Amino acid sequence: MNAQEWITALALSPHPEGGYFSEIYRAEGVVSQPNLPFRYSGGRAYSTAIYYLLRSGEFSSLHRLDSDEQWFHIDGSALTIHSIAPDGAYTQQHIGKDLSKGQFPHAVVRHGAWFGGTVDDEDSFSLVGCVVAPGFDFDDFELANREELQKVFPRHAELITRLTRVR
Repeated sequence: MNAQEWITALALSPHPEGGYFSEIYRAEGVVSQPNLPFRYSGGRAYSTAIYYLLRSGEFSSLHRLDSDEQWFHIDGSALTIHSIAPDGAYTQQHIGKDLSKGQFPHAVVRHGAWFGGTVDDEDSFSLVGCVVAPGFDFDDFELANREELQKVFPRHAELITRLTRVR
């Protein structure tokens, strides 16, 4: 299937960070606020999951979450997750199926890291599944401000420019 066929078949909608998504699972149980770290504004589902699709030439804007996020490759090109840890360390994780090229079908982004994604192959797309625990809430999602992030991490200015949108 091509990107548009996946978008239609899975009823994916535009995501604020770029690309397309659909929530496919939200646990019924909730972890109450007193049992969560202070960074959460209220109770959260035990976990959530989405489909996420990104096309070549597009990018997932740098953003950060209050929860860890697991990524699983489903179809299409490998996807590179670019991360800047709170201490400024930069890493890349290649999510795909070709282990001989350093790709792995699973990756984890730790909470608090700034991260975004790019599709590795031209004229392609990446379809992944993402699992967040405690579950995702838009209160826990922050899109990067280009100028502010470049002040904090000047050595990553080029990456920050490439993976942010002017707001």
